[in-house]
Amino acid sequence: MPQHRPGAQRALLRTLRSALVAVLAALVGFGTLTAVAPAARAATYKVVVVVGPAGLSTANYRTNADLLAAQAARYGAEVVKVYTPDATWSRVAAAANGANVLVYLGHGNGWPSPYPPFSAAQKDGLGLNPYPGSGDSTTRYYGESDMERLHLAPGAVVILNRLCYASGDSEWGAANPTRSTAVERVDNYGYGFLHGGARAVFASGITSAAYVLRGLFAGPSSMTMAELFWSDPARTGRYRFEFSGVRTPGTSALMDPYAPSRYYRSVIGWLSTTVGAWRSG
Repeated sequence: MPQHRPGAQRALLRTLRSALVAVLAALVGFGTLTAVAPAARAATYKVVVVVGPAGLSTANYRTNADLLAAQAARYGAEVVKVYTPDATWSRVAAAANGANVLVYLGHGNGWPSPYPPFSAAQKDGLGLNPYPGSGDSTTRYYGESDMERLHLAPGAVVILNRLCYASGDSEWGAANPTRSTAVERVDNYGYGFLHGGARAVFASGITSAAYVLRGLFAGPSSMTMAELFWSDPARTGRYRFEFSGVRTPGTSALMDPYAPSRYYRSVIGWLSTTVGAWRSG
């Protein structure tokens, strides 16, 4: 074999390195490398985590919210936390503007419920602090009409965790709902968020919602919102069913009760939307 002198070897290596740098620069210029890994673009995503006043459950909700916020931060997302006792409407609305993911833990006030009449100003939204420093037990409800003006990023995902009504369930201690009531609750709770820019609304009444973040940031880009729903380790599937959205035409919903009349997991929206579409905005 031919023998190369050390000087010639160094010159050859410099030439190869220069060529490689030029190739990489060209690829970056054409955007080839920026689309390889979702994590590389995670910093462009805004995740807002809200904890509303929930009385004795507030500490638990803060703990779970911190876990979700830390998870999103590990993916490289910009994370904004708005927690009780300062989770007022003005602060939440300002934070949610342009959010790619909105996470809420707190009280729910859905419809149908034992508290008539229906009010778009109070039902199917968020339970927040009426004013800064108002404590963890005083709640003011902001309904679907407010959710419609959250100005979420196009194609955003909403995660409703640990609250009553959103997944079709009832309040603790109340009678379990009929299937038709549970369906109506999910349809209603999704309405304001879907009209406010969201593409899908996930609700987990008693289990962690970490799987949603994991799918959005680390799942395959071809995964649909429906497939993401079924990636939850808490899924059962035994009593699963789906329905078409009534209040938001064109949407569909999946529900996964773990037993008859036990409605603690749901998703509603345009469920054929892919994770890749969410990432592209």
